[in-house]
Amino acid sequence: MTQVNMLEAKTELSRLIRLLETKQEDIVLIARNGEPVAQITLYNRVPEKKRLGIAKAKFKIPKDFDSWDGEVEEMFGELS
Repeated sequence: MTQVNMLEAKTELSRLIRLLETKQEDIVLIARNGEPVAQITLYNRVPEKKRLGIAKAKFKIPKDFDSWDGEVEEMFGELS
């Protein structure tokens, strides 16, 4: 863990981030008047799961799937 003051953090931000990226440091503390007020840590990106096609081949759509469309439409009547 490294602690730096505000001015050093502003001028050396790229170097501090590189320390985190290369795993030389796990936390960088930023201090004001020697008192820690914030910390920088490496962001661990969680890969997103593929959602499209998640149900592919899980079920079959029956051939008469649309057969009730007219009947349902009649039940609602004209909506205009």
